[in-house]
Amino acid sequence: MSAATPLRLACLDAEAPPLFTLWSAEHGRLGFEPAVAGILAAELGRPVEWVRVPWDRMIPAVQAHAADAVLCGQGITPARQAQVDFTRPYAVFHEGVLVRRGSGIASAQDLAGRRVAAIDGSTNMALAETFDGAVLVGFGSDGSDDVYADMLAALEAGDVDAVVDDDVVFVPLGENDPRFQLAFTVRTGNRWGIGVAKDRPELHAELDAALARVIEDGRHRAAWDEWLPSLDYPFGEA
Repeated sequence: MSAATPLRLACLDAEAPPLFTLWSAEHGRLGFEPAVAGILAAELGRPVEWVRVPWDRMIPAVQAHAADAVLCGQGITPARQAQVDFTRPYAVFHEGVLVRRGSGIASAQDLAGRRVAAIDGSTNMALAETFDGAVLVGFGSDGSDDVYADMLAALEAGDVDAVVDDDVVFVPLGENDPRFQLAFTVRTGNRWGIGVAKDRPELHAELDAALARVIEDGRHRAAWDEWLPSLDYPFGEA
């Protein structure tokens, strides 16, 4: 009997807990998204194989069939829906604005004239565009291997004054990080989905149905509670 065909999932290789860790030969990848990938693959009877590419190459890898799907921080936006088909959401997150501790920034109004970083083409950048007078600084279009780390480094160095990202990525910083503080949160309810090439409708349907089953039977909730216990579960009771 031949081994099952791996489920090849595209994601950047970066340290972004609790979403995911750097890949290692010993442990693979750990975190909420690898946990979701694992239960989906188990439901389909396939092993997971991570296709590790920079942020701006994830969707192209799926379109070129170098990966089966992208499961990596993809908010479901019209621009991305024009490129791939998304499953139902596997997560719903709100957005936060991170600043240097003691900056005095506490509201959107305080961002006028300030340099605000977000990933190019993301839901976070769309939110940043609503901040009147903010000077927007896009990240991620240069093929960086770790765009989130790049934004935090720019914030710490004073190259930008704020970073907009989904609330989940700020969880590891806690409330007592000496460098940063969460200025405010906007309850945007961003839905994250698994993106599949538009010419692979059967795979899209297969992944969507499997995701529905693992949400319904509680396996997805168990992964959420393990990795994201401080965030409200978005799909009700299993």
